Amino acid sequence: MFDDSTLVEDRIERLHERLGKELFRVLAPVDVTAWKSPGEPVDFATAAEANYDPISSGDRWGPAWSTWWFRMKGTVPAEARGERVHLRVDLGFEGDWAGNQSEGLAYTTAGTPLKGVNPMNRLIPLTGEGLPATIAKAGEQLLDDSGAVELLIEAGANPNMGDYMNNPTDLGDLSTRPDTPVWTFGGADLVVRNESVWHLWLDVEVLWGVLKEQPKDSTLRATLLRRLEEAADVVDAQGIQEGADAARAHLAPVIASSAGNSAQIMSAVGHAHIDSAWLWPLRETRRKVARTFSNVLALASDYPEFTFACTSAQHYAWLKDGAPALFARVKESIAKGQWHPAGGMWVESDTNLPGGEALVRQFTVGLNWMERELGVAPTCTWLPDSFGYTGALPQIARLSGMTTFFTQKLNWSQTNTLPHHTFWWEGIDGTRIFTHFPPVDCYDSIVSAEEVFKAERNFKEKGRAKRSLLPYGYGDGGGGPVAEMVERARRFADMEGAPRVEFDSPDGFFDKAREEYPDAPVWSGEMYLEFHRGVYTSSAELKRGNREVEAKLAVLEWLGALATERGIDYPLAEVEELWQRALLLQFHDILPGSSIHWVNREARAEYEALRTDIETLIDSLLASRAGGGTGSVEALDGDSGQAAALAGSEVTVVNPSPVTRREVWEHSDGCSLIEVAPLSSAPLSALEVSPTNPVTCETRGSDIVLANGLVEVVIDANGLVSSILDLDAGGRELLAAGQRGNALSVHPDFPSCFDAWELQHQYKRSETVLEEALEVKVVTKTALRACVEVRRTHGDSTFTQRITLDADARAVDFEVHVDWREKHRVLRVGFPLALNARTDRSEIQFGHIDRAIAKNTSWQEAQFEVSGHRWALLEEPGYAVAFANSQTYGHDVRVLDAAAADRRGGVAFGYTLLRSATAPDPEVDLGEHTLRYSLVCGADLAHAHAAGLRLTQPLRETAHALETSAVASIEHREGDTLALIDAVKPADDGSGDLIVRLHEAEGRAGIAHVRFASAPSKVRATNLREKEAPEVAPGLTACSEDPSLYEVSMHEFQIVTLRVARA
Repeated sequence: MFDDSTLVEDRIERLHERLGKELFRVLAPVDVTAWKSPGEPVDFATAAEANYDPISSGDRWGPAWSTWWFRMKGTVPAEARGERVHLRVDLGFEGDWAGNQSEGLAYTTAGTPLKGVNPMNRLIPLTGEGLPATIAKAGEQLLDDSGAVELLIEAGANPNMGDYMNNPTDLGDLSTRPDTPVWTFGGADLVVRNESVWHLWLDVEVLWGVLKEQPKDSTLRATLLRRLEEAADVVDAQGIQEGADAARAHLAPVIASSAGNSAQIMSAVGHAHIDSAWLWPLRETRRKVARTFSNVLALASDYPEFTFACTSAQHYAWLKDGAPALFARVKESIAKGQWHPAGGMWVESDTNLPGGEALVRQFTVGLNWMERELGVAPTCTWLPDSFGYTGALPQIARLSGMTTFFTQKLNWSQTNTLPHHTFWWEGIDGTRIFTHFPPVDCYDSIVSAEEVFKAERNFKEKGRAKRSLLPYGYGDGGGGPVAEMVERARRFADMEGAPRVEFDSPDGFFDKAREEYPDAPVWSGEMYLEFHRGVYTSSAELKRGNREVEAKLAVLEWLGALATERGIDYPLAEVEELWQRALLLQFHDILPGSSIHWVNREARAEYEALRTDIETLIDSLLASRAGGGTGSVEALDGDSGQAAALAGSEVTVVNPSPVTRREVWEHSDGCSLIEVAPLSSAPLSALEVSPTNPVTCETRGSDIVLANGLVEVVIDANGLVSSILDLDAGGRELLAAGQRGNALSVHPDFPSCFDAWELQHQYKRSETVLEEALEVKVVTKTALRACVEVRRTHGDSTFTQRITLDADARAVDFEVHVDWREKHRVLRVGFPLALNARTDRSEIQFGHIDRAIAKNTSWQEAQFEVSGHRWALLEEPGYAVAFANSQTYGHDVRVLDAAAADRRGGVAFGYTLLRSATAPDPEVDLGEHTLRYSLVCGADLAHAHAAGLRLTQPLRETAHALETSAVASIEHREGDTLALIDAVKPADDGSGDLIVRLHEAEGRAGIAHVRFASAPSKVRATNLREKEAPEVAPGLTACSEDPSLYEVSMHEFQIVTLRVARA
């Protein structure tokens, strides 16, 4: 017999096409009228009362971001009312990206939300079981006795922004969008889906897909081909409608054949990744949540075995506020065990950029809300799309009650691939969390045969484990799973030659995976994404806003702790709302700067509003503790004698940071050198000290020399730093021979893809160093401070740099004010150092990470741009230099080129200050910026931390006359490890207890001593949710000779949360 397989295969493809054209029977047209909302979206009641005009297929509607309401009326013929009838809607759909174009939500005439519509989910069931039955139980009928139906659809004319991730567009904001339609209405009709044909179409699709994955000469491939051929013969002979059931009978045995004992098992979990903002604004995400959740609920009512996992407490909160009926149905689905809240976080945040306490609050605020409103506290950390994962995350997640971690983003890395799919991820402190990457390499599978077999081939644990997770459902802009995906999964339940697919939940999968693979390998440290490195810098104003808001919230909570200590009311609910607003802005496409102009504009405005709102509460707390206003005094440490002495006194200095501050401080009365204890306040006169090392400023030829007995800085005629001497280290020169420090450079920035996301290595091959200065002048020259100002230009941009040296300071401070007018350029500042450092020690949340400076491996070479928080420390044996910054995250450290180094070599440290991508926001970063950074000579870890705090948590001036001592502080004793307090706050439960959070900052096990302002009645170690958790508790001992002092035994980088009941 001749080989006719190619002919038969072509025939099967044709059969699938023919079946796809016969899936629906049209019953009747639908009369459609439309009304365009004149501004932002309106509520249902307003839309229902509006005047609607006829609209026909082919009519255009828009413009971008406008909202239209479509009223659809039709009548189901009597003979079809016993069948399952659908309203089929086409708003003008294009392609298959469900959440990045026009989409809508259907309502009954009573205002009940029914179901979303998008290009991959166009049907609204009107009769039969499932959604219509659910609505009927609630007292509504979708069809009246005559078969008439009337629905309203709220539709968003959202533009397809996916075309503009590399190209600028004016579609990204209301203020710039063209006032022209963007979509063409496709019409609507009443249809019946031919169930037999639909199921045959899916049978053929799945088996055809399995066939293509088999070797050409395999028996299974031949068997599948012949069974499909037999089905085609039946259809050809009997017709599609008449022969569908008979054709399916030929295919049923192969679908029901056993997969065998060695088959991999894939846990199919329905999912809808909804970016809280990205190529659409926050207001649109609120509607996306309702559309997607309604679709999921409809699907769940049709398939009892279907399961769905969904993250982000913020999204549920939006649903509760905007669609309470849907929210109630979600809670019912949770109770049934079909819907599984996951993630536990307020939003799926970035994890590299938020501070440690903010990452803690992502979990605690999110989990508290979910437990309170949904009745569950998830245990799976579900973060599929963030741009790399900090090494602090395992400990933060575990201390929040999470037990597992899921992502897929690391498969986007462009150089190296992690060697595991299932493993234990170990954080910087040694905490481990059971982790899984789905080998399907996505979070939005459609459960195609191609994807299922790809996952089988990819799975790196083959032979050791059999289970993997298969997340499926349209995502990014929402949409979620559809019936076809569930049906494909059903067919993969137990089929010869294919992996087994079973419906499961995240917890169900992880329980089974951990049971079968308890000795999974360990990956230690951060999970660096070798991609999207530009997000450490893009949208600098958002980075600044984030740092400042985090710092202000810390001040607010510390003052709240002081207030509650004295019985003053603390606005817990208001503060939680402030945190929720700040946490939303840390979503992984907002804070990283990878969103459209509308999102960035609103985020900048929200940061400004947060600053104002937090400061209002801070001032209120200060006034409350001071007795109501300037000159009315109350001593926060309870000493009324001090309070009386302070009445009518001068400016009060507030140190809201957990370290002693000795620095030159500018205030309303001038400039002073002061020393102030941690977390305390006092009148200025009590804090002023005389400088031991005053500053001098002199001219030496064409150079300007700043010196204070500890450090000498030489600034050349072009305003570049030509020398930094550490006079306390024998006059050691810090700059590499012949090199200049604080040199600004501008580089071309044309990534090959993902404009705002990507900073690619080639930018380093071309640079313009800003060497020429318009002006160099001394602007401050006192015994306390000397400052030199330098002005430069490049293209249409202007730069004003300031170089400052203070009395008694080992830090040289730098500031650059930029009016940035470049496009596709990156601005950097560099310091070539005569320092034989081997590692870049960068601060991350609750600790630090050491990264190799030399690029000896592909893993090291791929880290040519890395993220860090407030400081970096470069150290050779016996000597170190620290860099600190006010808002910058992206930096690099490299070995100096041979031409730039002396015989001992050296390293170059550089901050990436600004970028100027043009997509998806064509104006991102244009405008004025002020960036601050410092170089600290002869530094250690404590100096680095103090330098970072000085730039990010400034001393505060208040007119309220207050004197406070710390309610809790670290009392460092010889031999103690370096510990830092991260938060002092009232307990979340309103009990009046004090919460003190600290961490070991040195990276070694040791003892820390915590002193309280007064002896507590009880101190307990808790988890991050402020609940006792003895399995993670440190050694905690009250000192017998001093009841206000406690000894805390800590392991490296351990986070410790103390709950303090006051006496």
